[in-house]
Amino acid sequence: MEWTGARYADKPTAEVHTWIAAAPAQVWALVSDIELMPRMSPELQSVEWLDGRSGPAPGARFVGRSKHEALGEWATTSHIVEYEPPSVLAWAVEDPQHPTALWRFTLKPEDGGTLLRQWMQMGPARSGLSFAIDRMPEKEQKIVFVRMREFEANMTATLEAIKKLAESAQSSGEASL
Repeated sequence: MEWTGARYADKPTAEVHTWIAAAPAQVWALVSDIELMPRMSPELQSVEWLDGRSGPAPGARFVGRSKHEALGEWATTSHIVEYEPPSVLAWAVEDPQHPTALWRFTLKPEDGGTLLRQWMQMGPARSGLSFAIDRMPEKEQKIVFVRMREFEANMTATLEAIKKLAESAQSSGEASL
């Protein structure tokens, strides 16, 4: 990620992608299993569906608990805002109309496998990062840049883990995960 000088109000974004030697349906089974994500993320600790749900659907909600050495521990409620199996899964953190962040996975058949992208947008609503910016407003651009680089690294690790799971299941001939 290159320096952009972005401020929080700019709603900065990060995106990573990878090609996976597995069918989109197989990759979708992993991506749409939100409860699997803590195994793949250095920050996300747990996920729990709310309102009696057991998986994603339009409007479904889940609580994610996260931990970061510098930011501490916190929990957020996310709302599924896009759900188009097997190609798009997106959620808004906190208020779906004015989120603290947006996250999206997109899957596209490509070259006999799947092109998987993960994208996120910081803001526009205030988040925990806003408190650090409030304490050091002169360092806002650096704070945002460092956090976006962390998101990019974490998303890369998540996609690598999904790729490994999907391709290992593909090579072992498993029909389902």
